[in-house]
Amino acid sequence: MAIDPTGDQKKKPSPGRGAKKKKKGGAVSREGATSLTRVEILRAAAAAFRRVGYYGATLEEIASALKMKKGNLYYYFRNKEDILFACHQYSVDRLLSVLETVERSELPPEQKLRQLIVAFVHTILDDLQGTALFLDIKALGPRHLRQAIARRDEFDQGVRRVIAQGVDWGVFDPKVNPKLLSFAMLGAVNWIPRWYSPDGPANSQEIADRFADYLIGGLRSI
Repeated sequence: MAIDPTGDQKKKPSPGRGAKKKKKGGAVSREGATSLTRVEILRAAAAAFRRVGYYGATLEEIASALKMKKGNLYYYFRNKEDILFACHQYSVDRLLSVLETVERSELPPEQKLRQLIVAFVHTILDDLQGTALFLDIKALGPRHLRQAIARRDEFDQGVRRVIAQGVDWGVFDPKVNPKLLSFAMLGAVNWIPRWYSPDGPANSQEIADRFADYLIGGLRSI
């Protein structure tokens, strides 16, 4: 999926040596430069954010991980904030896609919620290299922050709807507050990077399954 971190249509500088070549007529291949390379940059940036934090990470470090020159990054992103914003948008796009599929399905509420929790864990641990999705959100400027919060809230509202459906069906305890439980679930999953180690005994699937079992188990109607 191609990601436009700013929504602007400004002309960008030359990508320089090592970047994807343009097609005849000057158009950049969206499947090549715009899509693949952007995702590679986001993953490298997310790994750097995990190691040293957003403020500690540098564009030089991100470029070095990709064996690129720092100047080449400016072909895809204007600055480090644009990269952080794109990390958020890329991840939330994936979560909203799962949400749409889940809500259109005829699965019972428990299974819908399980799929959302598992997708969230995989997005953080696999796609974002163990970087918390929302913890650095306040590093964004006002315009990017408003957009990121709006997209985050779309996913939160979807989780609430699934929990509410479970209450209506009698699957979840009637005393459950969907808003509070959604906050608790998303907060618990988003905290995983604080203790997660890729070299630890549990892989992302095991962690996703255990979190889903624990979080959903606490909602069941007695």
